[in-house]
Amino acid sequence: MTFSIAARCPETGQFGVAISSSSPCVASRCAFTRAGVGAALSQNITDPRLGDAMLDALAIGRNAAEAVAGAVGGTRHADWRQLLLVGKVGDPVIFTGTQALGICGQQLGTDCAAAGNLLANESVPDAMVEAFGASSGPLAERLIIALQAAVAAGGEAGPVHSMGVKVVGDVPWPIIDLRVDWSEDPMADMLTLWEVYKPQVEAYVTRGLNPDNSPSYGVPGDL
Repeated sequence: MTFSIAARCPETGQFGVAISSSSPCVASRCAFTRAGVGAALSQNITDPRLGDAMLDALAIGRNAAEAVAGAVGGTRHADWRQLLLVGKVGDPVIFTGTQALGICGQQLGTDCAAAGNLLANESVPDAMVEAFGASSGPLAERLIIALQAAVAAGGEAGPVHSMGVKVVGDVPWPIIDLRVDWSEDPMADMLTLWEVYKPQVEAYVTRGLNPDNSPSYGVPGDL
């Protein structure tokens, strides 16, 4: 019931994930990022604990393969899970359990990993990796482009209703955390949301680090 991509940007050091599903609020359960560490996804029959477990393992020096293996070995229900992990260095890793739902697919790229379950066809993750690799610009935008390619390739077997994009950079909190939790057209809503948020990304970081230099957006009451 999900297709997703986790990725890194070697130029900026950013990590990010993008995900879509027929289920509501998919990003709240499945998307995990940590500044300076990596990006992870825990999906299919979701266990959110595994996202943090994989990032914790990366943070103490494990590579992505070791981190995923530890998460799989540490749960009684690994067969129901689909896990994606991208760290600072080394190859991204995907695990798909034998009980993953419907048509499943997965594909690795140099700096990304894409996978899905209950897909319209197995080529959906391939389309995401190809689109991500061919794109340029901010990491969040490249992740959205990958989601668009997934939809164009068939996406999920049924209609999707939720979507999320999450990116971390140089500060401890996510610099981008955009969610469409329920919609008849989450891609259109995500594109609108990104166009609104895109010019303000750096400003919200500045507000956190140095309020004296914070720009005004002219909202009522903002002097």
